[in-house]
Amino acid sequence: MKEIWKHSLIVRGLTAAAGWIDRQWRKSYLALALTGSGVSGGGSLSGKICHGVHEGLWRVFHALRLDRLSEGSVFTKEFFWLGLAVFLAPLLPTMAVLVLALAAMGSVALGYARDRERRAARTPVNKWVIGFALVYLAATLFSVTPKESLKGGLLVTVFSLFALAVPDVCRDEGRCRRLAALIAASGTAVAVIGIGQAVLGLESTIEWVDLGDFDDLTLRVYSTLDNPNVLSEYLLLAAPMAAACVVGARNANERVAALAAVASMLLCLILTWSRGGWLGIAVGTMVFLVVLDRRFVVLGVAGILALLPLLPHDILLRVTSIGSMSDSSTAYRVYIWLATVEMLKSYWLFGIGTGITAFQSIYPRYSFNAVSAPHAHSLYLQVLCECGICGLVTLLGAAVSAVRGLCGAIGRSGTGASRRAYPAAALAALAAFAVQSATDYSFYNYRVTLMFWVVVGLAAAMGLCWGREEART
Repeated sequence: MKEIWKHSLIVRGLTAAAGWIDRQWRKSYLALALTGSGVSGGGSLSGKICHGVHEGLWRVFHALRLDRLSEGSVFTKEFFWLGLAVFLAPLLPTMAVLVLALAAMGSVALGYARDRERRAARTPVNKWVIGFALVYLAATLFSVTPKESLKGGLLVTVFSLFALAVPDVCRDEGRCRRLAALIAASGTAVAVIGIGQAVLGLESTIEWVDLGDFDDLTLRVYSTLDNPNVLSEYLLLAAPMAAACVVGARNANERVAALAAVASMLLCLILTWSRGGWLGIAVGTMVFLVVLDRRFVVLGVAGILALLPLLPHDILLRVTSIGSMSDSSTAYRVYIWLATVEMLKSYWLFGIGTGITAFQSIYPRYSFNAVSAPHAHSLYLQVLCECGICGLVTLLGAAVSAVRGLCGAIGRSGTGASRRAYPAAALAALAAFAVQSATDYSFYNYRVTLMFWVVVGLAAAMGLCWGREEART
């Protein structure tokens, strides 16, 4: 039966159509731009600076004979601290997560201090991450409200630099897979808590209820992340990792556990009633499936068209309300975007500084219909407001560089789905997050900010080691 299906006209037609699309893609300039080596040269200025810092750190450490003191210490277990910070990020308060992130980064620094021969995992993403951190720090220090911007600005700066630690620790495919599994496990815990809120019937606060078309929508789960939209942003980063674990499972038990993780996160995402999250997961799913098998290019479109009439009425109404000005949430955002664009005409070059207080000190001068807002309700507009054009360029540069590394990793993965699944998942997570970020300020919650940079770092790690001989330490 399997052979009959394999050689049927339907499968052959899908394969032929997808093959033609695949050939056009491979010949396109965009595809050529997105496939690179994934490793930067070691002779760059940044490489020389890193080498000088490493040498100085080792000399101080060796002169004080701290290498013997740290022998066998738990602080030398780099993956332990990295994994602990990633797993607990959505479950603990922000300042506790900051301590864990600093512990993980300190463990990496300790590794360099102990080993003079160790070489940094230099990826093309690094320069963009460092650039974003420097721009964000400058915007914090020169903010229109420097005192109020300091705490949040330093948190975002530290959490963005966390992306550099990920490829330094995850230098082989095994560690990349384990980190993806930890993200999936943490996402499952968050999802279960969110589903529990729905079972208990906890009602949302009035700020999350969209007046107009959805007055009766009073239950939107938020789990450990305090806000339904923030929860959906986090799930968009975690759910694709669980999907990769399904494809890459080594036995039936692992596959069942991973399937349960995917199901719980998708159910929780539905219960957030976040239209941006739903749109993001739809885009992420398409990216993931198409990378796994190009036949989904054709089959996916047909599947979506067939699925739409089968959706529950409430969900279908919620989806079709995207863009409707009769919905208070949509109208609210549009007025904020229009005002923000007016504000950017004066502040697009250097921005106004980081944080909600800085935004609220300038925004009222440009607001429409007296619509108040804590932020621009768009990651891209908010970063422009806070850091100017340099902040947005470095943020997008980090994302595009990560995507480029993933495309190279996917190209080196061969035809095996179990290997392609992990870089495909990271690519899907970034795509899904980018979609929701158009209508939400995704860095509003610092723990979600950290998880975004974790995925960027994981993408950089895969671009460095996937399909290659294990990176040398």
